Order: sequence, then C-alpha cells, then structure tokens
Amino acid sequence: MTAMNVMPDSADPIVKRHRLSTRLWHWLNALLLYILFTSGLGIFNAHPRLYWGAYGANFDPAWLELDRFGSWWTLPATYNLALSRHWHLTAAPIFAFALLAYMLWSVVNRHVGRDLAFRRDELAPRHIWQDVKDHARLRFPTGAAALRYNVLQKASYIGVIFIALPLIILTGLTMSPGMNAAWPWLAELFGGRQSARSIHFIAAFALVAFFLVHILMVLLAGPVNEVRSMITGRYKVPEERP
Repeated sequence: MTAMNVMPDSADPIVKRHRLSTRLWHWLNALLLYILFTSGLGIFNAHPRLYWGAYGANFDPAWLELDRFGSWWTLPATYNLALSRHWHLTAAPIFAFALLAYMLWSVVNRHVGRDLAFRRDELAPRHIWQDVKDHARLRFPTGAAALRYNVLQKASYIGVIFIALPLIILTGLTMSPGMNAAWPWLAELFGGRQSARSIHFIAAFALVAFFLVHILMVLLAGPVNEVRSMITGRYKVPEERP
C-alpha cells in the first residue's frame, strides 16, 4: 500500500510504486488472513451461534444463529475443531506481530503522513462526492493522480490497518481464557467474551467484504499492471486523459 510518488519521464511511464516491505507484508497478510478466516469458520462450526454479553450457551437467546459452514469453506476441509484451533492459533501471533511491525514502520518511513493522511481539501463534501461518483462510474485516475491515493482509498486503508485489524486481534485475545486472567480489562472493554466473539465475527466478514471490493477494483483497473506492481514494485502509469 505504500506508494512511491515519483512521476516518470514521458518516454518511460514505468515507476517504482510499492516498497519491498509493503509487498512482503501484503502477500504475507493475504496468506495469513486466508488461514485465519477459514480456520475461524471451522472453530465457529463448533457452536454456530452468536450472543451479546459475558455468557452464551445452547439455551441462551442468540442474536445470530447459522447452519454450519460447508467443509470446503473451512481449514481443514472437514469438521475438526482441534485442527482448526491449531491452524488459527499458529497464524494469529504471526499476523499480530507482522501488523504491529508494519504499523510502526509506516510511521517511521512517513508512509502514514505522506500517503494516507487526509489533506484539508480532500475532506470537502464536494471532493468526497466527486470521488464517490468517479468510483461508481469506474472512472479510474490517470497520470500523476494514479500515483496518489484518493480520499476513499485513504479512508478504507486507514480503517482496515488501524481499526479493523487491531479490533480483530484484540477481540481474539479477549476470547482466550489465559488472556482473561492476565488482562481482565479486555473483557470489560468489549462487554464480555461473547460480545467480543460477535464483534470478532462481524469484523472478519467486514474484512472479507473489503477484500472482495479490493479484488474487483484490481480487475477493473487492469489486473496485470496492478498485480505486477505488488510483486515487482514496478507500475505503468496510465496515460492521462485528454
């Protein structure tokens, strides 16, 4: 997600767009989120009901009750709670520490202040509405504008990196009996372990929605160019519209 905003010469429209640290974190994150989501569904299948509060059992009223997810959704591809927990708890600390390292590095290398911070003019209602209309019309930026994040991208990346992902980590810790003993304030913060489980579930599916929209935008904007930039860092700047 780190953009290196260097405009190319007219004869060479290829620029270095993403730093190595961003590319490594992006693909590691994709793998870990796949493992966490699919193994999480395997764990959820053991009790496919969600509650608010500190307690939740078969006879308590659930705010959401689902059938078990099909085995092809889960890791492993069969009902095995122990193995799903093994995959989940193996990937979770790697995911948490990788996110922490990326957040700190993004502050140190000024990625947050340079690329993600909102400019005053971007927050004007007219500017935001224009970005919404451009996205709805699939009117993607070209030229120098293609090397900068627009206001909707900034909002979504900030929301995912600094809100949704930390929320998933903290609610996951809240569901751990060991963490309840060490940090009882976590359960109080989220209103109980069952409330944390519900928030964890909602945030996970919100991330899936973000992922699907992200993939759709990549496909529409030019998948070869976009994926190449996240593998090699090299990005061909779209020719500016007349």
